[in-house]
Amino acid sequence: MAVFEYRGIQITSGKPVKGYRDADNAKSLRAVLRKDGVLLTQANEEAERGSKGGRKLDLFAFMKRPSTADVAVMTRQLATLVRAGVPLVESVAALTEQVEKEQLKRTLTSVRETLNEGTAFAKSLEAHPTIFPPLYVNMVAAGEASGTLEAVLERLADFMEGQARLKGKVTAALAYPVLMMFIGIVMVGVLMVAVVPKVTSIFDNLGHALPWYTRLLIVVSNVVAGYWWLIIAVTVGTVVGFRRWRATPAGRLKWDSFRLVVPIFGRLQLLVSVARFARTLSTLLSSGVQLLQAMEIGRHVLENSRLEAVISEAIGSIRGGESIAEPLKRARVFPPMVTHMIAVGEKTGQLEAMLENVSRAYEADVETRVVALTSLLEPLMIVLLGGVVGFIAMAILMPLIQMNELVQ
Repeated sequence: MAVFEYRGIQITSGKPVKGYRDADNAKSLRAVLRKDGVLLTQANEEAERGSKGGRKLDLFAFMKRPSTADVAVMTRQLATLVRAGVPLVESVAALTEQVEKEQLKRTLTSVRETLNEGTAFAKSLEAHPTIFPPLYVNMVAAGEASGTLEAVLERLADFMEGQARLKGKVTAALAYPVLMMFIGIVMVGVLMVAVVPKVTSIFDNLGHALPWYTRLLIVVSNVVAGYWWLIIAVTVGTVVGFRRWRATPAGRLKWDSFRLVVPIFGRLQLLVSVARFARTLSTLLSSGVQLLQAMEIGRHVLENSRLEAVISEAIGSIRGGESIAEPLKRARVFPPMVTHMIAVGEKTGQLEAMLENVSRAYEADVETRVVALTSLLEPLMIVLLGGVVGFIAMAILMPLIQMNELVQ
């Protein structure tokens, strides 16, 4: 069954309408819409096809993809409708007309049609993993089984909004230093290629030795101006080679292990991953998902193969009868506070609350560290850029000053 984007006219009022509906083909779509009082005028198939199917590559698909914040807003609205007593199918139908992202609209249309066919809500969502990840699907399944779907949806909305907020703060804090670095590289490159060679050409007939820093500047400028294409090719080749190496299991494990021990940034990476894992696990356990299944789902949100390996080993140890805290403590990767609070939560029967406390504490720590790091990086970038430009200016001006002194 395909998803069609359709346009039509209401038979009773003559008003134009448009939307998305599932149908086997255009003929079936026409019949379904006629029953709803709509005369079909145009239908475009929007179903995903394989590489042989003929869908054109959309270079801007990543811009049209719904973000975590979009799904969080939709989830909260769905929770409100379900809590108000609106049937699930009607709630999804109402959201289909309300959301703005086309991909999300098509997905909700497909979910609504499968719900009408009698499929469980979680199973309907499972068919769209790019929008509804396993965490989302498993929590919805637990909510359906326990009869607390609206509460689970609200927890999901809170969780996704918190993750989007944390990611947004980190991204916004690092955006300025990255922009400054890019502008600095471009500016220095332009100086080396277009400005420095013309200015230093007057030193050819100067008649006396140039300072070492001027000679260094001339050499660097000649290399950049004469072999810029080679520098770009080597840079691109290095990046491509690194990405391919990192894509291998061994390469990813080594790189992720290195990321955790890098001064300053390694600790920040660890705190972000632990905060995300703790909040995910707490949310899943609070929604009724079994511990081992929750840890398996939470393992994938770490986004670090070294930490994922630790959780995998912990899952095996837990199946063997150990507690959660012991295998995490043996790995010596997770901070001691995490393993201690998990151990306390296991003993007191308040594991979800302890994990929630861990996530809140570490998210606050991440925000504090990011603010401090940003306040340090900004002046550091300015000083570094000013130092490079100052070196270029000194290397050019000092020989001119010496030439003027000789003339006098």
